[in-house]
Amino acid sequence: MFVVLLVGTFLPPLDFFIVNVALPSIRGELGASSSTEQLVISSYAALYAVTLTTGGRLGDLFGRGRMFFLGLIGFAAASTVCGFAWSPWVLVAGRALQGVTAAVMAPQALASVQAIFPEREKPLALSIYGAVFGLAAVIGQALGGLLISLNIMGLGWRTIFLINLPVATLVLLFGIPLLKETRAHEARRLDLGGMSLSMLTLGALIEGREAGWPLWSRLSLVAVPLLAGLFWRYETRLARAGGAPLLDPVAVRAPGLGCALLIALLFYSIGSFFLLFSVYLQEALQATALQAGLVFLPFGAGFLFGPLSTPFLRRFCGAYVNPIGMGLEVAGLLALAGLIAATRTGVHPAPMPLAPILFVIGFGQGLALPTLMAMVTGRVAPVLSGMIAGVASSTLQVSTALSVAVIGGIFYEVLGERTDPAAISQALIVAVLCIAACLAGGVALSVTLVRRLPPAQGEAERQV
Repeated sequence: MFVVLLVGTFLPPLDFFIVNVALPSIRGELGASSSTEQLVISSYAALYAVTLTTGGRLGDLFGRGRMFFLGLIGFAAASTVCGFAWSPWVLVAGRALQGVTAAVMAPQALASVQAIFPEREKPLALSIYGAVFGLAAVIGQALGGLLISLNIMGLGWRTIFLINLPVATLVLLFGIPLLKETRAHEARRLDLGGMSLSMLTLGALIEGREAGWPLWSRLSLVAVPLLAGLFWRYETRLARAGGAPLLDPVAVRAPGLGCALLIALLFYSIGSFFLLFSVYLQEALQATALQAGLVFLPFGAGFLFGPLSTPFLRRFCGAYVNPIGMGLEVAGLLALAGLIAATRTGVHPAPMPLAPILFVIGFGQGLALPTLMAMVTGRVAPVLSGMIAGVASSTLQVSTALSVAVIGGIFYEVLGERTDPAAISQALIVAVLCIAACLAGGVALSVTLVRRLPPAQGEAERQV
């Protein structure tokens, strides 16, 4: 049963990582523009972010096992659309549908673990649950490159999506008899109004660079604060009327929570790195998809070992583990920018400096992620921790989508019309420095937040 649940944890991050090395192949076959490439990544992350909290509520209302399997079926159907896409926009639509269905499936795994497993087994189960994210990072890029290089039945990049079909079929065959059904005893009604307004707010963040920033794209950006204000006003009124808002205003007013969520927003600015570094490897260095995927293995290994090291480091560093992890990411990114700048144009950076640098970046991210979630959820009452955990997860996904749109846009603006290796290297250096700056801001906020912790709360977070 646990293996079945872990599939719901494994597939969403896998399908984020696996697609990066396929983008040059997708552009070559479908003729996708650079902005469409970014949408292939950001549409998945954005729709996943918007639907994640609602997906958890659906499991509470209608049964977690039922929603898990419905989400899995939808995810397999969306993967089929992606695998047989005949145009860039069909692929983007399939990716958006993948994001929505993944958000229905993924929350049920964690909720089912909490509801089904006895207390003595939960710590081990939750540790394995967290490590699965690292495992997806380890094999996602490499698996994508391997599947493309094998070119099974001449399908090329399409196999990275179609591989989900046999996996989903096996889980359905063996999982339905195994998985126990659970639901919340006092399930809250869906906040359809809040869900619609939150989707509109995020949907207004449209990247219009490739289209030359037409009037509609500028108006959508101007509308973001207005829509966000309407969303907040609606949620406040619903809470006062005794309803169940998607985002409880009482929880958001908790001391330090806004700062913690801002750190979360800055934390996943690294989401654009996987796309842009893949472009650099395959277009500037002429690496194959498999070679590009293998380059990411040290990062994935670091991301896998980071969470496993967190409990040990907490004994010595306490609540400062989060800024230490993000600081390691900043140092690694600066070292990477320096390595690329010092490497002769068109030549692959030396493996020995490159592999440790990528490991440090991945290790820092894996180290900081668990403590970041503790920093967010630890600022509200236990009754609100589930909702805030969903908000934090959504914030991380919004960060990914914005990173791809904004920092990816900066990369392509610097690149301009040029496609030579020197121009790609220069654009990547600028983008890497932008990511490092975002993470450095997160480090500063994290240190400030830790210093403001009351003694009792600081000790509680150290013991998480």
